[in-house]
Amino acid sequence: MIKVEPYYRLHIFCCTNKRPTGHPRGCCADRDAERLRNYMKARIKELGIEGVRINMAGCLDRCELGPTMVVYPDGVWYRAGSPADIDRIIAEHVVAGRLVNDLLLSADQTTLSAAE
Repeated sequence: MIKVEPYYRLHIFCCTNKRPTGHPRGCCADRDAERLRNYMKARIKELGIEGVRINMAGCLDRCELGPTMVVYPDGVWYRAGSPADIDRIIAEHVVAGRLVNDLLLSADQTTLSAAE
């Protein structure tokens, strides 16, 4: 396997996909995903965190769990539904290198709990 140094320490893809109104899986766009992605990008910049790139993504194929994001190279998936969730992901995962367990999406997860 070839080992190369990554260009970014972390690369976070935030789904902003828009599905047709009434689609049974819903979409991240209808759950304020673009505003949350913009908030995350602005906060990373305000905090002076370097080596982290925040990008919009098309469909990440987990629409019913949205708004979703994935952090690479870690391969960690989150559901972030509010600016407070974004702040926690930044403080815990991006800065401290710890998982935000209650926002994690498991690989086999297809639905949200009633509390989410």
